[in-house]
Amino acid sequence: MRITVTVDGTQYTDEVEPRLLLVHYLRERLGKVGTVVGCDTSNCGACTVLLDDRSVKSCSVLAVQADGCSVTTVEGLAVGDALHPVQEAFREKHALQCGFCTPGMIMATIDLLSENPDPSDEDVRHGLEGNLCRCTGYQNIVAAARDAAERLRENTATTEEVAR
Repeated sequence: MRITVTVDGTQYTDEVEPRLLLVHYLRERLGKVGTVVGCDTSNCGACTVLLDDRSVKSCSVLAVQADGCSVTTVEGLAVGDALHPVQEAFREKHALQCGFCTPGMIMATIDLLSENPDPSDEDVRHGLEGNLCRCTGYQNIVAAARDAAERLRENTATTEEVAR
């Protein structure tokens, strides 16, 4: 089947097998290897990407289902050398150890904060419960999500002040 999908701001048109998973399309066809293959059963969340600005586990989405959509991967977040505020917060709060789950955690956090810009610790834990980490114990991930929320709120306030 022929699909057209925008990934990290670039439009791609490709012929794909109808059963090709989005995670494999991103990694194998487009070289977006930051989207990690974890469990292939949608349990771990390592493959989380944004599909039309909503987090999805790309191992549970067919590439043909993304036809006409916009996909954002962890590689598409930074602007030049400037990390996305969520990436920066994860780095500064040491919210990773092995790093395997980190791309999915970051993408799920972005979606969470788009829905809830000022989450409590409990809100973060609930919002990220579909993403598993086997190393960190989650405390620094929660701290990073809360820090990122503050950064994003400050960026929004600054942008609104400039607009006036």
